[in-house]
Amino acid sequence: MSENLLIHEKSPYLLQHAHNPVHWYPWGDEAFQAARREDKPIFLSVGYSTCHWCHVMERESFEDEEAAALLNRAFLAIKVDREERPDVDAVYMAVCQALTGSGGWPLTILMTPDQKPFWAGTYLPKRSRYGQTGLMELLERVEALWNTGREQLLQAGDEIAAHIARPENTRASEPDKELLHEAVKLFRRSFDGKDGGFGAAPKFPTPHNLLFLMEYAGLEGAPDSLHMAETTLVQMARGGLFDQIGGGFSRYSTDKRWLAPHFEKMLYDNALLAYTYLEAFQRTERQFYRVVVERTLDYVLRELTGPSGEFYCGQDADSDGEEGGYYLFTPGEVERVLSAGESNLFCKWYGITQQGNFEGKCIPNLLMNPDYDREPPELAQVRQKLYEYRLNRTKLHRDDKVLTAWNALMIAALAKAYRVLGETKYLDAACRARDFIRENIALPDGRLRLRWREGEAAHAGQLDDYAFYAWALLELYAANFDASCLMEAVSLAEQMREHFWDEQRGGFYLTANDAEQLIARPKETYDGAMPSGNSVAGLVLVRLWKLTGEEKWSELAGRQLSFLAGSAQEYPAGFSFALLSICEMLYPSREMVCVTANGVPDGLCKLSEQNRLHTLLKSRENADLLTQAVPFTEHYSVPKSGNAFYLCKNGACAAPVYDLEELKRMI
Repeated sequence: MSENLLIHEKSPYLLQHAHNPVHWYPWGDEAFQAARREDKPIFLSVGYSTCHWCHVMERESFEDEEAAALLNRAFLAIKVDREERPDVDAVYMAVCQALTGSGGWPLTILMTPDQKPFWAGTYLPKRSRYGQTGLMELLERVEALWNTGREQLLQAGDEIAAHIARPENTRASEPDKELLHEAVKLFRRSFDGKDGGFGAAPKFPTPHNLLFLMEYAGLEGAPDSLHMAETTLVQMARGGLFDQIGGGFSRYSTDKRWLAPHFEKMLYDNALLAYTYLEAFQRTERQFYRVVVERTLDYVLRELTGPSGEFYCGQDADSDGEEGGYYLFTPGEVERVLSAGESNLFCKWYGITQQGNFEGKCIPNLLMNPDYDREPPELAQVRQKLYEYRLNRTKLHRDDKVLTAWNALMIAALAKAYRVLGETKYLDAACRARDFIRENIALPDGRLRLRWREGEAAHAGQLDDYAFYAWALLELYAANFDASCLMEAVSLAEQMREHFWDEQRGGFYLTANDAEQLIARPKETYDGAMPSGNSVAGLVLVRLWKLTGEEKWSELAGRQLSFLAGSAQEYPAGFSFALLSICEMLYPSREMVCVTANGVPDGLCKLSEQNRLHTLLKSRENADLLTQAVPFTEHYSVPKSGNAFYLCKNGACAAPVYDLEELKRMI
């Protein structure tokens, strides 16, 4: 075979490489059969379309005729989009971290035709420099070894594969509050009191850490936890991490002050951050947080939303070959776009100076502006002019894949936005995205596909797809009380239990029991840039138990939280979303059933959100469907008129009340 086969793929990342002189294969049986037939080791390269260093390695090596010739001669080259195949990425990233102590993208793996890795690394320059191994030297050395000392490579591959496939030794542990206290101590130890965030640069937003700190603050009366979260939220939104002109957050900050980001914007970051700022607004009623939420969600609805309501993956950091060039300004450029008065206002407000703050130009920011949360009303119109100018100045690459898990996170954020802010456009957007998944990504039997693009749904859904989407449906149910959301969430939880659950050791595997078998079957628990599927599954199971009262969900939730607590023992701060699910289990909660003759009572959604009630709504229209999901509701009679509210706390139920104001007084 002497051609690049990526041209037949749908992934924008793979298509970016479709015209390389490298004879790339996509991951699949055809590639592995070819490697065995041609007796070649495999060169595996894993990345994603908005990855800056992936672009650099492509320009330096994969577009280079000399490097391509060596790859084509001595290796079978495979390209993988990590966002389409998180299972492949997880397995070989674990290899890289085990062998090198670190990881990242592009991920570079050398392995046998049987998928057993014998070398792992990340970005490689074409030639060795500054003590860093070059791609050419590595490939030449491995080519020689493959031909003359292959046993050495095969033995290494066998040993590494055996190590990676070994089951984890985590012991289940009873969840307790001590785990939460220890996590807060760890956060306190690494907290940057001046600039917010934790540890040194680079700094990542990691929204679920902040969600946990706010939840802990509320449950334990711990103002310092809220302070750590708020300081971080404020400083992130003041810095260049937040796009002050167009809204939305970049991936992470390269410096400790949140000024200079890595400029790619990802859907999952913006979904989780919007959810977190909504939580902060709900707890503090500080309008600054509301503005950040609205500008973030409006950015997503404007720039990352497809024609049928689906959400795209993200936007690139590079424009015209320059990282971040799209976002940078000089005073002279601002003056050419705006009037003198507008230019003066913008430059003063956002710190645009002649000396610049990033490679001679300026990232607009509010870090030196003491009035950052008292914006003059005319500034919005000035921003809009620069936004429109920026759109025409250059074009950012957009990865227009639709990923089930990431769309689910945005549905969850939009559903919460409706509950907190009352804006129906957010609920409408959440419902449209849910409809898109049901019509284009879910199969008739309820199984999910992982990715959709250009009319094609592909790749077996993995744990994150099921867990995140089930969570999104529960968040959406709390916004519109549509019983089909609850029914679908129950169905997804059943699918998780059937296809992903480890009956012997507890926890959920990343891949289903009928999916493609790799050299290892990962079970991810650590909450990284996104929470792990296991952590979100824990939250889903606890909420299903609280809502349905079903023993099967109580039992499974208990086992899952014990598994998560065991995993979190050594470093609980790395499991903050798992700790959120543990909080829901350990602390008192309130459940309510509203039985209505008249549809959703005005104010019920807001009351439930403000008081964190697990609320069910039964009407004549949804009675049969609700009974399927929540059998005990069969015994609640629908009144001929009006409403009845049944409030329960810690397993004890009060007598029903029939007026929302009376319910408020009870609460």
